[in-house]
Amino acid sequence: MYLSRARIRNYRSVHDSGEIEMEPTKTVLVGVNEAGKTALLKALQQINAPEDTDRFTALRDYPRSRYTEVQRGDRELGDIKVAEATFVLEEPDKNALLKVAPGLTEIEQLTVFRYLDNSLRYKLGSVRSYATYEEVEDDLTRLRAHVAKQDDKSVVEALAAIIAGVTATEPVRGNFAQQLTDWLKTALPLVDEDKPREVARFQRLREQVGRAAVMTAAAEVLLKRIPLFVYYSTYFTVRPRINLTSLAQREASGDLDEEYDFGNSCLLKLLGFTAKELSDLAGGEPQPSQHGGTASEQYHTAVRSYQEKLDDRQYRLNAASVELTTAIREVWGDERVQLRLVADGQYLKVVVVDDLGVEVELDQRSEGFRWLVSFFVVFKAQAQGELKDAILLLDEPGLSLHALKQQEFRKTVSRLAEDNQVVYTTHSPFMVGTDELDLVRIVEMKDRDSGTKVHTRLVVDDPRSVYPLQAALGYELAQSLFGQARNLVCEGITDMMYVEALNAALSNNGAGLKRTVALVPAASASKVVYYSTLLVSQNLKVAALLDSDQAGEQAAKQDELVRLLNKRQILRTKDYAADTVSGPEIEDMLRDTLVTVAKDELGWDVTATANAQSSRRIVDIFTAEITGFSKYKLVRAFIRWLAAHDITELSQDEQSAVTQLFADINRALN
Repeated sequence: MYLSRARIRNYRSVHDSGEIEMEPTKTVLVGVNEAGKTALLKALQQINAPEDTDRFTALRDYPRSRYTEVQRGDRELGDIKVAEATFVLEEPDKNALLKVAPGLTEIEQLTVFRYLDNSLRYKLGSVRSYATYEEVEDDLTRLRAHVAKQDDKSVVEALAAIIAGVTATEPVRGNFAQQLTDWLKTALPLVDEDKPREVARFQRLREQVGRAAVMTAAAEVLLKRIPLFVYYSTYFTVRPRINLTSLAQREASGDLDEEYDFGNSCLLKLLGFTAKELSDLAGGEPQPSQHGGTASEQYHTAVRSYQEKLDDRQYRLNAASVELTTAIREVWGDERVQLRLVADGQYLKVVVVDDLGVEVELDQRSEGFRWLVSFFVVFKAQAQGELKDAILLLDEPGLSLHALKQQEFRKTVSRLAEDNQVVYTTHSPFMVGTDELDLVRIVEMKDRDSGTKVHTRLVVDDPRSVYPLQAALGYELAQSLFGQARNLVCEGITDMMYVEALNAALSNNGAGLKRTVALVPAASASKVVYYSTLLVSQNLKVAALLDSDQAGEQAAKQDELVRLLNKRQILRTKDYAADTVSGPEIEDMLRDTLVTVAKDELGWDVTATANAQSSRRIVDIFTAEITGFSKYKLVRAFIRWLAAHDITELSQDEQSAVTQLFADINRALN
């Protein structure tokens, strides 16, 4: 199963985050400092945290401004919902369900709630977990009448005792369900087999009465399959020199400091040793006096055993060194760097070999390099066991890495997401890929009264929240602006996203862009001329795609743009959208499909208005009728839809429009 939605409430700075849509692979939470990103991850971890994780406590975790609510007893801890997570079941989960409930096929989701008293509750999607007495009352009454004809008053009286005082809304579960189940077993011999109606009634009652037990069994299976939520912070650092004796003593006394010792413990776990085992090995050389002298067989046996342990230690250290070196080189981009784990008496050292062959301890390298080593040690150590299929919560990963190293590390996170669903926070533009904007969620806190909020759209209250995205786009644009011989300048990001998605779909049929084309978002129609000027001045081929609204019309008529580009290089959406639409935008080229996608994927139903007002731009209709409408959210929904469907599932007019548009782009940039 994978996490599809989450919501955090009543936790530190988070009064109510709102529903957070999670992607199946990775989700990026972007926000400024003190926006509450860490609080979101820490609360979310409690859905299914590792055993040694601190649990919720009201004093530490309940919003401090409202702490008197629980202190006075106005609110019970068991009633305060903190973390909510909805999971989508996958085939292995459904197969596991069928083993305990062969007929139970309607469960598609599992929603889990963690409360401030650390109790866990759940909901199996929209499936009813039990029947009410009202739903079984009629069948019970008729079955009782049927049984009464068999002259067995004790059975009838037993049912009367069970249902005495029961209200219509009484849930058929727990002890009540068990009593009814036992009664049905008693009544079974009295059901006339020759009367199919009574037999069917009995079977129906047994299923309804037993539903709660079946659903409980199903829930027990699914709750055991909830992924582990593993939180990783920059504080988990591997120390360059680990005093094995001291660490072993702290382990024995249970006095480990999570932030200080966690990285070291992971390193030892990666090696397959405990601190005590390595410590004992360092001082465990056999002494002749303890084994009958140097000539005794006992002494030689002890020496061989000791040497085998030393060899085993060395081989494990070497294997771990090679594994970590390979991982570090891939991200660090230096094939000469080498990591070495060295046992030196009562110390385990992490050293780095430079290109001159000089060994230096890890703390003499940069903070970014130390962080990278620590991350891979912690991840690889835990991935051997509990991290398999776990959900990784990474808090500001790569913050101390250089910008270009962060870009490389972002690729590493994507590789991790192939096996583990990843949620990570950042305020660095280099940890956000411009090709991953649909994975971004904006975290902001306008003020303490409203607390931390999470937005799936880019329209936020605090412009600083989207700065990392703006910076990422700016950097990407600066890097790619003059990198391609052919460039298509679009009015905005959403236009670019439509073109990119359609090109990917068309390319499967050989009808997409014939050559590599850089898609350049200009942020507005008025800026198209500036980007076109920059590109043309570098002797690059340029075409511009403009909407046919008022802004697009004005841009298309700018003298500078007309001088820069010939007629076929200025592409207008009105040449491809339906003639009935006045001043069409790119969305009007896909009008029919977008109306369907918005209804099915987002719950935005404007079908009637779109049909009745065929000359009105579809974006104008959405804006007027849908509260909180976002062009960005619409294009994301379309991209998801297109990824699951073929281009031929567009309407015939839409296919013709799209095919003609890409044909004209190819001609303009030929």
